[in-house]
Amino acid sequence: MTRVAILASGNGSNAQALIDHFKEDAEIDITLVGSNRENAAVLEKASLSGVETLFFSKDQMHSGDLLSNLKSNNIDWILLSGFLLKIPSDLIESFEGKILNIHPSLLPKFGGKGMYGMNVHNAVFDSDETESGMTIHKVTENYDEGDIVFQVKVDISQCHTPEEIASKVLALEHHYYPRIAEAMIKS
Repeated sequence: MTRVAILASGNGSNAQALIDHFKEDAEIDITLVGSNRENAAVLEKASLSGVETLFFSKDQMHSGDLLSNLKSNNIDWILLSGFLLKIPSDLIESFEGKILNIHPSLLPKFGGKGMYGMNVHNAVFDSDETESGMTIHKVTENYDEGDIVFQVKVDISQCHTPEEIASKVLALEHHYYPRIAEAMIKS
């Protein structure tokens, strides 16, 4: 059984999509959902789904406490789901090639520090782009620079608000992230 941790900072709709997708999987177990925000909705969603939760501070993440916790839970893979902190090098080294992130644009466009959530959709809306999409990539020490493992595009030429773009991209994320994560973990 491959044991997976999800790290998230917010509402957790992608985390919920992952939990739901793997609920009946005999080979992959969502073992833990962790957040750097004590009141993040993702922790309640995970708990209601029967998944162990963990709150950790930024200091605990950088001191090695988070890594120790993941190792004590025998975690094999980490899936980031709207996680807003930079991943420390000890985690990247310990889980080399086994940390995936989802980003709400077609990287390398609209990526990097500060480019998350509505910040991305606002930037896409303010540009001359006629398409957006989502990217799944491996995590490195630099924001949004890891190897891209999957991208999918969506036409946004008829979108009149950043929220319309966000809605279209989120639908792609919920559909593809669990499936691509599964393919990567089982490969």
